[in-house]
Amino acid sequence: MAPFVFLSLLFLCLIGDSKGQLRVGFYSNTCPQAEATVHDVVRQAVVSDNSMAAGLLRLHFHDCFVEGCDGSILIENGPQKEKSANGHQGVKGFDVIERAKARLEASCPGVVSCADIVALAARDAIIMANGPSYQVPTGRRDGLVSDVSLAKDMPDVSDSIQQLKTKFLNKGLTEKDLVLLSAAHTIGTTACFFMTKRLYNFFPFGGGSDPAISPFFLPQLKAKCPQNGDINTRLAIDEGSDKRFDKNILKNIRDGFAVLESDARLNDDIATRSVIDSYFSPMNPIFGPSFENDFVHSIVKMGQIGVKTGSAGNIRHVCSGFH
Repeated sequence: MAPFVFLSLLFLCLIGDSKGQLRVGFYSNTCPQAEATVHDVVRQAVVSDNSMAAGLLRLHFHDCFVEGCDGSILIENGPQKEKSANGHQGVKGFDVIERAKARLEASCPGVVSCADIVALAARDAIIMANGPSYQVPTGRRDGLVSDVSLAKDMPDVSDSIQQLKTKFLNKGLTEKDLVLLSAAHTIGTTACFFMTKRLYNFFPFGGGSDPAISPFFLPQLKAKCPQNGDINTRLAIDEGSDKRFDKNILKNIRDGFAVLESDARLNDDIATRSVIDSYFSPMNPIFGPSFENDFVHSIVKMGQIGVKTGSAGNIRHVCSGFH
């Protein structure tokens, strides 16, 4: 074999190892019912509370962006726990993960990680919202650290487009991944608390609304979130399609109907706007990119951020504790 070819193959092997040892069907022998169990628990939870689909999807994102996809957000370890970070406000679904874990501990104790349950639950939540089905590489182990200070670099609704791109790049995610993972806002709601600045105090010296908001949409948003109203009032993030997983959120962003400021910023930047536009070109859907396929690629990629595998981390018996 030529030296160049040998070195190239060696490099590819090292790259593969560096991404961890995740694989589809990791539990096929050790706990063959793992994925079916998680799916059943998620289905029951979403049927009982249809807001839970968005909650579980968001939980996966928030877990992966702090210390990697290792279940660190699930830990209850006092006032310094990661889940108390400002960036994690409103995250839900912890009880669903705990129920799935309890069932799996009863059938195959000490085998399935909480981190994998979070990733599988997000996939099943997407399916429950009429989104694409996809295979989840598993084999994550649970992390041994949970600290609120580690969540300081979470993406924020008030971030500039450059801040968003930098935060995603730091996790190995591209501008295209930023658009697609932001499109997860196609399901779910937000609170008026996150809208106050954008609607009433947008400019640096005070006052005004974000000019990116369509003049047809601005009165609707202000009616739902009056300046002195209840900041806990919920409103759909994807106007007109908040219960169904689809690309309508991207159309809303193009048309000035984005609810969240961070979503609107995707239309300000040439690179991210071109990604959005690609899903609405005259050539789409016959020859253009598939939003569903691209989203799957991005969320599977996100699910490999900082994973612990092999001898790293552990397998918790209860997701809220380290052991």
